[in-house]
Amino acid sequence: MHANRSSTRSVMVTFIACLATACSSSAPPSSNLVAGAEAGSATKPVSSTEEPPTVASVAVEPAGVKPPRAKIAPHAMDEHGKIRTDNYFWLKNREDPEVISYLESENAYFDAVMKPTEALQEKLYDEIVGRIKKDDNSVPYQRDGYFYYTRFIKGGEYPIHCRKKGSLEAKEEVMLDGNELAAGHDFFALRGLTVSSGQDLLAYGVDTVGRRFYTLHFKNLTTGETLADTIPDVTPNAVWANDNRTLFYSKQHPENLRRYRIYRHVLGTDSATDDLVYEETDETFSSFVYKTRSKKYVMIGSFQTLSSEIRYLDADQPGSEPRILQPRQRDHEYQADHYGDYFYIRSDHEAKNGRLMKTLVSQTGMDHWEEVIPHREDVFLAGFELFKDHLVVTERSDGLPRIRVIKQSTGAEHYLDFGESAYLASPSANYEFNSKVLRYRYTSMTTPWSVFDVDLDTGEKTLLKQDEVLGGFDPADYVTERLSAPARDGEKIPVSIVYRKGLLRDGSQPLLLYAYGSYGATIDPTFNSARLSILDRGVVFAIAHIRGGQVLGRRWYEDGKLLKKKNTFNDFIDVGEFLIAEDYTRSERLFAMGGSAGGLLMGAIVNMRPDLFHGVIAHVPFVDVMTTMLDPDIPLTAGEWDEWGDPRKKEFYDYMLSYSPYDNVEAKDYPHLMVTTGLHDSQVQYWEPAKWVAKLRAHKTDANRLLLHTNMEAGHGGTTGRFKRHLETARDFAFVLNLAGLAE
Repeated sequence: MHANRSSTRSVMVTFIACLATACSSSAPPSSNLVAGAEAGSATKPVSSTEEPPTVASVAVEPAGVKPPRAKIAPHAMDEHGKIRTDNYFWLKNREDPEVISYLESENAYFDAVMKPTEALQEKLYDEIVGRIKKDDNSVPYQRDGYFYYTRFIKGGEYPIHCRKKGSLEAKEEVMLDGNELAAGHDFFALRGLTVSSGQDLLAYGVDTVGRRFYTLHFKNLTTGETLADTIPDVTPNAVWANDNRTLFYSKQHPENLRRYRIYRHVLGTDSATDDLVYEETDETFSSFVYKTRSKKYVMIGSFQTLSSEIRYLDADQPGSEPRILQPRQRDHEYQADHYGDYFYIRSDHEAKNGRLMKTLVSQTGMDHWEEVIPHREDVFLAGFELFKDHLVVTERSDGLPRIRVIKQSTGAEHYLDFGESAYLASPSANYEFNSKVLRYRYTSMTTPWSVFDVDLDTGEKTLLKQDEVLGGFDPADYVTERLSAPARDGEKIPVSIVYRKGLLRDGSQPLLLYAYGSYGATIDPTFNSARLSILDRGVVFAIAHIRGGQVLGRRWYEDGKLLKKKNTFNDFIDVGEFLIAEDYTRSERLFAMGGSAGGLLMGAIVNMRPDLFHGVIAHVPFVDVMTTMLDPDIPLTAGEWDEWGDPRKKEFYDYMLSYSPYDNVEAKDYPHLMVTTGLHDSQVQYWEPAKWVAKLRAHKTDANRLLLHTNMEAGHGGTTGRFKRHLETARDFAFVLNLAGLAE
């Protein structure tokens, strides 16, 4: 079981990884802020009826094209005896035709300004999709007597989910064709495919809006019939009991979208009458369900930033009541799996970087836990996989992942060797408990995603597949490095960097710097063929592994959250200055990109050091921190007070107000900015970037580009589809290349 942190506003970890790999994402004298807000001394609003002078358009805009201006409708908010005035609060109503009209006018302006890059965007798109094998297959994995895999067909945007019984030579069974299901939908997401214990029933979730409310459907894999049962407006998180007719699933709150209820559905019954198995009443916790590797137990987990709690019930008795494994405690996160007579538990109790424990199923309380792997100050225990004869542990040391193999009977152990200085290696589809083979994925910034099997006894590796990159890709044409940038407080910030061989270290190259820096999410140095389009044009790409992430263990995360959040922003700025000092680029050639909570990072650094960056891309940015974190009715807010702080408490209010990007916009020059959002975004509501752009447009004193694009048919992850999503990738690249003077 992997112990990756659950990043609710983030990451969508897949979205974060996509941004990283595709890369393809003081108190101002402002009319929205009260005078003296930085010092926390204001008691009444400043006049909001006059806007700063408008800067005339220059050559960055086509002739006759003017940016839209959002209307001013002052809205006062009183917190801690201080009043903040928000001129654009009215944009929060997605049902208001005036709001939609404003967003559409911003889209029209975006299109007009970007029109000169259309040929470049088309060329980039053709390059990117031209490197992708159109009729590709995944590596089959074995589970319960079947080999499962996905395959793509030429012209298809979505995978076809298939399996073969007993042998790869057997007849193919098509379980679901994503292309058929997606037909007629502008947005399509298929998640949570899970096969029943009898191997004849498939449950799956479909979202065609992007708001992440899924409908669960059921298919009889023997007859091909889609069953009448449907469960609407739920998450795709679901598992089968062992009776082949009972499904446990999680449901989100209709308003704040917190996953708070676990239900039990029996096939053939009305889902409106499903039994409520567990309800999480603490508004800071969310719930989910999973099944142990042994298939013996259904586990119901509750988690928040600093604490977790797990309940379990016998999968052979789905009607039984769940029992608590270990009651929740503040500052104790744990994850559990099952093997034999024991639960194995990854716990951070008195172990900041985690330790592995075990306890008899009959004695689950923490007083009975036995230590299997002790805590280490310099090694982060990320997760574990249980096999009959082996224990596989994933760790992180000096910022790099490690896979450790331990023989259960003797305790003998070894580490897998990967041979590169910066990479990602992680266990993959390992469902066969009795197997002596570990499946893992490997990649680096110059090595395409690869799938290996390794013999757990001998250590012998077999490469099963490496993603094929069409168009003559040669990894020898590219160089990747692991650098260490000095932070202003003496810390060393890891930096992963890649560029085309032959780089002139004279500062002349454009450089695109990416980071995330929240929730303990680690952005690893991975490969993406789309990125070659900017590398081949002379752009350097770098990832700053800043605090707030967990690349250097739990301490690295804790030093970038709550009242230490500004370390995240300072680290990113310090990395930028380091790369300039080392002649990888210079300020007028330096670009930055981040998304979601990484978009907060973008908003903060353009307020703090707008002079350092030439252009910035902020995808679905979480920029209205203060207003959002004061509103528990907004999705995800209450569950994240331990990440950002609870601004209902004055100490956190004052600190958050000092960096909240929207609240700190002021009259000054800003870099070129591209901002994106989705109308149906359930994680960072569209109005945050929309309000931010409106305020920036009213206050900035430069003539640089300020662009907002709202995807009117999508949510947090943007456009769906294997190829269509790269229309957005090409757009991002064109924005950078055009500003860097590298457009053809």
